[in-house]
Parts: sequence; structure tokens; C-alpha cells
Amino acid sequence: MGAPNTKAKVNFMPKSSWVNSIGSSKTFTLMLGAALSASVYAVLPGSSVSAKIMLALLVLSVFYWTFEPLPLGVTAVLLLVLMLLFKIVNMDIIFSGFSSPAIFLIIGGMMLARGVNDTPLAKRLAYLILAKWAGTAKGLLASILLIPQVQAFFIPAVAVRATLILPVALMALDHIGVKKDGNLRKMILLGVAFGGTISGTIVMTAAIGNILTVELLKQFLGIQITYLQWFMYTVPIWLLLIPLSWLLLIKVFPLSKENEEFHHLKEEMDKKLKELGAINTDEKKCIGILILIVCLWFTEPLHGLHPSIPTLIGVILMAFPGVGCSKWDSMVKINFDTILIMGVTLSLGYAFNHSGAAELVGTTLSAGWIIDLLRSPLTAVASILIITQILHLAVANVSTAVVTLIPIFIGLSGKAGADPVLICITASLACLHGYILVVEATPNIIVHSTGQIQQKEFIIPGIYMTIIMMVVTILTAVTWWNWIGFL
Repeated sequence: MGAPNTKAKVNFMPKSSWVNSIGSSKTFTLMLGAALSASVYAVLPGSSVSAKIMLALLVLSVFYWTFEPLPLGVTAVLLLVLMLLFKIVNMDIIFSGFSSPAIFLIIGGMMLARGVNDTPLAKRLAYLILAKWAGTAKGLLASILLIPQVQAFFIPAVAVRATLILPVALMALDHIGVKKDGNLRKMILLGVAFGGTISGTIVMTAAIGNILTVELLKQFLGIQITYLQWFMYTVPIWLLLIPLSWLLLIKVFPLSKENEEFHHLKEEMDKKLKELGAINTDEKKCIGILILIVCLWFTEPLHGLHPSIPTLIGVILMAFPGVGCSKWDSMVKINFDTILIMGVTLSLGYAFNHSGAAELVGTTLSAGWIIDLLRSPLTAVASILIITQILHLAVANVSTAVVTLIPIFIGLSGKAGADPVLICITASLACLHGYILVVEATPNIIVHSTGQIQQKEFIIPGIYMTIIMMVVTILTAVTWWNWIGFL
């Protein structure tokens, strides 16, 4: 009887100590964030109390969403309540983020992803591509990079795409028998992260940052960017980044001879594909609904429907008896944190503009040399890319980065007489393509959460990939954007 009791006591104390340590760490982070926010308010120039409080809350949001002393959704609600308590702007403006069509686009997108996952379609697509190219390391990496690109057209949420492909990648690595710290494992896992990020480039609905940018341009300037326009602006960047990321990862992570070929993996994927059997009725219905949605997105200039409307039509069809491929009870099981974060992020953006905070920051940044850089389209693209990438390292959350920077850049473009659409889309793309830090992009976080890759493995390939992205965007501006009249 004595031994078990002793053992229980020995185990209990370290656990209690560990829990207390985590609790005290989170308390310290909470207090540090509050102190930092208060310090920002105290040192800011200007007489507008609302603008200063707004900037202090923005700093608080960046700090809490980066270090997560509270769950992300709790931080979102806290920010909403603080904006209301301090009466920074009118209550209608504070709540307006939740009435935006972008919110329903995100809700619909997550529900569509649930509906697709209720069929074997996503798995079938992954196995099909892997069965074709996964016999070599280069082919496996190409497959991992390509799968999310295809998924982006019918699975709007980047987190869902990364979550779908990650288990397939891990299964492939385990089947090959790759070492935990081997270059092949690092290469493939970074392929999942980089491929997920790149997949948000071409499709307007494939990344929250894209949706936020389009929504902010519409709210502040009345400019509506269609699905087809976004596609046309970004297609060369997307097409170039896929093979360039493939080449980069192959060069950064050289492989030994035994890790270059593994035909047994291709055979295993063929086997899993056969186990799924012939494409079933639900999959056919799902494909039909997805094709309809994408067609409606592309033809927005003809019918004028906001992208959220085709998305919600797709949700109804997927859950509709006899027509759909899923059930409503399954489709409504979505991550509510994402909705709260998205709504509050939009509200922060609107309040940032209406409180005078954007004007305060814009005035600070309105140095003559910055305005001069923005007057020339080419130097504007290059400077916005560099400025945004640097700021994105500090403001890691993509949504927060977009909602902070876009209103500022809209103001600066007005002072410089520059095209705000060119400036804002460039900034949005720079915010999307975060490769250096784990916290810069959702796919990075999801891959890092496996514990099989560390922050240090992101740094070198991430720096190279960031430079490649900026060079590709500048080349696209000089050529493609110039040809289509966007530059």
C-alpha cells in the first residue's frame, strides 16, 4: 500500500508545479501585453484620445494573438468588449465587422470544407496525385506542393487544406521509413507549409487576407475587386512560385541516394486508391456543386453576386436532401474561433480608420521619401513588398497585419496619387507569403505543431522563399501587370 501512495505523491507534485508554471507564465504574458499597450498610449503624440486608445488596442491584439496567453477567440471577444467600453467609435461601426459579406464567405467556406470532407473526394485527389508522382523524392515533393493548389479552388480555408494534406504527407514519410531529423522529412514538411501558403495566392477566396483586402477596399474606397480580377492579377506569381519553391527545397535539403527513390510508396498509394473503389454518388454530387460554385465565382462580372452568395448556395445544395453529399449536422461543426477572429479583425480595421488612428499613423509615415517612392508604380511595388514583409515579422497574424496596413496604405496612396488597388494587393500578397517565422502563416503553425520540425528549419529556406516571392512579384509587375494595364 505504501509504494503506490509514494508514487502518486511523486507524480502529483511535478504536475502541479508544471501547471502552476504555465499559469504564471500566461499571467505574466497577459500583464506584459497590458503594460505594453498602456505604454503605447502614454507615448503616442496627438490629441485624439480615441486614436491613441485604438492604436494601444491594436498593439494589444498583436501581442496576445502572437503569444496566446488567452485562446484566440477569447482575445477576439476581449478586444471587441474593450472597443465598446472605451467607446472608440460608434457601436454600429464596432459591430459592423460581423455584418460584412466576408464573414459569411468564411462561414460558408468552412462549411463547404466540412461537406467535402464527408466524402472521400479529398483523399482520392491526394492518393491520385501521389500514385502518379510519389515514386521519387522530387515527385513526392511536387505532389505535396500541387495538392493544395487544386484544393484551393474548392476548399477556401487554408487551415483546412493544410490539415488535409499533412496526415497524407506524414503517412508517406512513415511508410518510406524516413528518419525523424532527416532532410527528406524536413523538405516534405516545409513543402506542406509552403504549398499551403502559395495556394492562397491565385484564388481570392482561398485566404482570409485576400478577402479582408477586398472588403477593406470596398468599404473605404467603394472599389470592388472581382474573383476573376484577383485571378488575373495573381496567376503569374502563383505559376512561378510553385516550381521555384520545389527547386529551392530540393537545393536546401540535399538527399542521400537511398532517399531519392521509393517505388513502394507509389504502389501503396495505388493500393489505397483501389481501396476507395470507384468514385461514388456523393463524390459526383460534390464535384458538381463545387464546379457550380467556382463557375459562379468566375462569372461575378456578369451576374454581380458577391462571392459569399455562391458559397452559401453551395452550402445549401450540399446539405439538401437528395441533392447534397453531406448532412447539416456535420457541416455546422465549424471552428467558431475563426469567425470571431475574422469579425473582430474587420471591426478593428473599420474602427482603426474611423477613430483617426489610421490618419495618425499615416501622418507619421508621410515622410517625403516614402511618398516619392509610391509615386512611381514600380518603386511603389518594390517598397511596399519590403516594408510589408518587415512589418509582417512583427505583426505575425495575417489578418491583423492586413487590417492594420491596408487602411494606412490607402491613405498613403491618396497622398502620393498612386493606385490604391495596386498598393493594397501588393501589400496583401506580402502579408500572405510569410515563410520565415512559424507564426507568420497558418500552414507553418500546423506543420510545426507536429513536433517534427523546428523554427530554425524555417529560417534559411524562409528567407530565400521571401526573396523569391518579392522578385517574382516585381517581375510580374514589370511584365504581366504592365501588359494588362494594372501597373
